Amino acid sequence: MPKPTMGMMLQGSLRAPVTRLITPLCRGLIRIGISANAMSLIGAGATIAAALIFFPSGHFFAGTIWVLVFVLFDLLDGTIARLSNKGSNAFGALLDSTLDRLSDSAVIGGILWYEISKHDRLAPVVLISLVAGFMVSYIKARAESLNIKCDGGLAERTERLIIVLLTTALVGYGVDWAMAVGIWVLAVASVFTALQRIFIVSKSLKMASN
Repeated sequence: MPKPTMGMMLQGSLRAPVTRLITPLCRGLIRIGISANAMSLIGAGATIAAALIFFPSGHFFAGTIWVLVFVLFDLLDGTIARLSNKGSNAFGALLDSTLDRLSDSAVIGGILWYEISKHDRLAPVVLISLVAGFMVSYIKARAESLNIKCDGGLAERTERLIIVLLTTALVGYGVDWAMAVGIWVLAVASVFTALQRIFIVSKSLKMASN
């Protein structure tokens, strides 16, 4: 069994109080006809727009605030799905996962756009972070298609978002060196997590064949 990650611990410790806080809002959204899928689309669309408007232009602090606000829509769509008569479904899970990948790509892509426009040598490292993040998600999806559970790893989505948004917030606050440190940490953590998941799958396949 994989060790609990920071994201899993944060979700476990914050889920109950946050759910209690947002439940009345979610019930109100259900009453006016807002579905979980609609909320996912709204949140992802707004996150992508904020990331691609603010980050490429170097407005990192404002971008961080807006992206953080819209990322929290993830909490709303999950709660709406649980509270609604329709409940959760396979298509909703697929849509939510797909939109998460698009949102994450827009956030890191916005930073990459900025670094390329500045002809900064950090741009290739941002690109490595983007590709490695995709690989982390792809390996899990491919493993699950083989009926192999592939959770865990050093930097799952929550951890990667924390690293990115902490980095952009510090840069926006005037701590210029935070960009290089944060992006290198993100790249190394993402590559390491992808390798971890390959190892998890390899180990599971070996155990199944014995």
